[in-house]
Amino acid sequence: MKYTATVTWQKQLGEAFEKGRYSRVHQWSFDGGMTIAASSSPSVVPLPMSDASLIDPEEAFLASLSSCHMLFFLSIAAKKKIVVEKYEDHISGMMGPDTEEKMAMLTATLDPVIIFSGEQPSTATIREIHELAHQSCFIANSVKTKIEIITR
Repeated sequence: MKYTATVTWQKQLGEAFEKGRYSRVHQWSFDGGMTIAASSSPSVVPLPMSDASLIDPEEAFLASLSSCHMLFFLSIAAKKKIVVEKYEDHISGMMGPDTEEKMAMLTATLDPVIIFSGEQPSTATIREIHELAHQSCFIANSVKTKIEIITR
């Protein structure tokens, strides 16, 4: 399977590119037609060269991990006949220097709140589904970030 996206940036008239004084705002376009405005994080590149209202690569990385995990969680729960009414994850990540002193997303903590229909599955069952989802997640299997999952 091949996946594609297009990332586009355009220098704005009058920007002092060679001095690092240029906007980091750009667009992500996907094969389904969705276009998303993106920017560097203001914690990496200061305002006004970043736009805090737009998605940044670090947020997208975390959302991708969370989304992948959730989709596998839902699929596994459905196969077990456990009905999920709502799944809301409050994922967070910590950046810092890795063992090679390169800045990296060191940890990602998934903190999902899940509402089920009918009988509430046991904590052990929920933990098992999370573990299976984590093992199945393509994104989690592709990164060296330590991923933690809070289960209730």
